[in-house]
Amino acid sequence: MAMTVRFEIFPRDLDVTVEFYTEVLGFELVSDRRDDPEPYVALRRDSVHVGALRDAAAEQRSERRPPVGVEIVLEVDDVNAELERVRTAGWPIAEGIEQRPWGLRDFRLLDPSGYYLRITNRARTM
Repeated sequence: MAMTVRFEIFPRDLDVTVEFYTEVLGFELVSDRRDDPEPYVALRRDSVHVGALRDAAAEQRSERRPPVGVEIVLEVDDVNAELERVRTAGWPIAEGIEQRPWGLRDFRLLDPSGYYLRITNRARTM
């Protein structure tokens, strides 16, 4: 069975998080428990699953970049199309598309809570 990825984030504002992941990155909201005592949402795009549990005590940071935080890498078939999706949604780009020394092309952005995302083309398998 193929490996997939599921990660959880702990944003302060679930509404803004849902809007970003659905409207900017094209995820689907698959579970919405924002009205529960412990508000939680689940989002999915293909085999990527994102869980978000509201963290009322999250520290506010203007940026979260490695090594302070985590770099979340999302592999896509068409980096240019993903960049256009993000731009069309009006979301700011932290770093434009670059060809990296390790052979991949990517761009970077921050989600509304400051999580650092790298959108990259798929690595060629040997």
